[in-house]
Amino acid sequence: MSSHSPTVPKRLFAASLLSLAVSAPALAQEDPIKVGILHSLSGTMAISESTLKDTMLMLIEQQNEQGGLLGRELEPVVVDPASDWPLFAEKARQLLAQDEVDVIFGNWTSVSRKSVLPVVEELDGLLFYPVQYEGEESSENVFYTGAAPNQQAIPAVDYLMNDVGVERWVLAGTDYVYPRTTNKILEAYLKDHGVADDDIMVNYTPFGHSDWQNIVSDIKDFGSQGKKTAVVSTINGDANVPFYRELGNQGIDAADIPVVAFSVGEQELSGIDTAPLVGHLAAWNYFMSVDTDTNYDFIDNWIDYTGDEMAVTNDPMEAHYIGFNMWSEAVRKAGTTEVDAVKDAIIGVSVPNLTGGYATMMPNHHITKPVLIGEIQDNGQFSIVWETPSTVAGDAWSDYLPGSRDLISDWRAPMRCGNYNVVEGRCGGGADTEVASAE
Repeated sequence: MSSHSPTVPKRLFAASLLSLAVSAPALAQEDPIKVGILHSLSGTMAISESTLKDTMLMLIEQQNEQGGLLGRELEPVVVDPASDWPLFAEKARQLLAQDEVDVIFGNWTSVSRKSVLPVVEELDGLLFYPVQYEGEESSENVFYTGAAPNQQAIPAVDYLMNDVGVERWVLAGTDYVYPRTTNKILEAYLKDHGVADDDIMVNYTPFGHSDWQNIVSDIKDFGSQGKKTAVVSTINGDANVPFYRELGNQGIDAADIPVVAFSVGEQELSGIDTAPLVGHLAAWNYFMSVDTDTNYDFIDNWIDYTGDEMAVTNDPMEAHYIGFNMWSEAVRKAGTTEVDAVKDAIIGVSVPNLTGGYATMMPNHHITKPVLIGEIQDNGQFSIVWETPSTVAGDAWSDYLPGSRDLISDWRAPMRCGNYNVVEGRCGGGADTEVASAE
C-alpha cells in the first residue's frame, strides 16, 4: 500500500495543473479588449478631433451593449496628444507599451500620423486613420479609412473644371505635409490638363492663422482677370473660421470665386455664421444630409449619445464608424485580437457605409468610398450637388507624380509590400524625391 501512496499527490498535482490549464483561457477571455483613442482634446485641432473621440466612445458603448467582441468587453483608453505632433508619438507609445491596447483609432493631421507611424511599426500596433490625406504612404500597420487624393481632391478638381468651368486655381493650405503634397499632386494634374503656371496661385499659412485680410485680397485680385477662378482649400483646424469670415467681409461669394474645401465639414461649420458661405463647396465621402435609413439611425444614435439635439455628424465620424466595424469584423473572423491575424483577416472585409452602399478594405489598406460634392446651406448643412456613380478604391500612390505612378501596394502574402515598383519588378521602389522630402 505504502509503495502506491506517492501517486496520490501526483494525481492531485496533475489534476490541479489540468484545472489551471482549463481555467487560464477562461480567465483570459474575461480580460477586456483595450481600444486606444488618440485624438487631440485641446489645442488648435480640438475643434475637429474631440468629436472623433466621442464617436469612438459611442461605438464602443454600442458594441458592449451587443456583448462586446469574442465574449469580451471593450475598454476605451483615451489620451490627449493636445495638437502637439511629437506628443502624438509619445502617447502612441504609451498606449501600446504601457496600456497594451489591441488597436488604436486616432490622428487627424498627416504630420501627427507621420509622428505616430514609426512607433506603431516598431511596436507592431494597429492604427485606423479616419481623415482624408495626401497619399504617398502605405504601412502594414495602418488602415487608411479616410480619402486618398483620388477619392477627394482629384474628383473635386474635375467637377470644378468640367461642371463649373474653372480656369484659374488658388491652392490655399495650412503649411504642413497634407496640403503641400496634395497641392503637388493637384499642380501636376492641372498642368497635365493644360492649365498654365500663371493660372495657379499657391499659398500656405501656419496652423491657427487668423489674419486673412491680405491673402483674401490677393485671391480677389487673382480672380478678377476675366477667367473663372476657384479656391481649392486644404486649410485645417480653427484657421477656417477667420478665413471664411474674411471672404464674407471682402464680398467674395460662391458665384464669383467658389471655395471647395477638403477639411471643412459640418462640425467646423457649426461654430460660424454660414450666411456668407452659402454656395461654397466641400468634397467629402459622406455628408450628414445623405438620405439613407442607415444614416438617420447613426444621427439618432449620435444625438441620443451626446444629449444635444443640435449635434452634427461628419465625414471622419463615418470613417471611424466604418473602420471600427471593419476591425470588429476582422477580430470575429480571426477569432483573436492578435495583430498579424487581424491584418490578414481584414483584407476584403466589407461593411455598410452611411451613404447606402458598402466599404471594402483593399489589399493596399485603403477602402472603397463614394465621392460627394456638397454645397453649404444657410443652416450649416450641405446639399449634395454631385457624386460619383459608384465607389472609388483609394490609391496609396498617386498616378500624377513621377516615381509614384509606377508603385502599387499589396499587403497580402506573398507580396506583402507597400511600394512595389511594377516597372522594376521589385519591392522598395521608392517614391518621388520631392514628395519624400516634403514628408
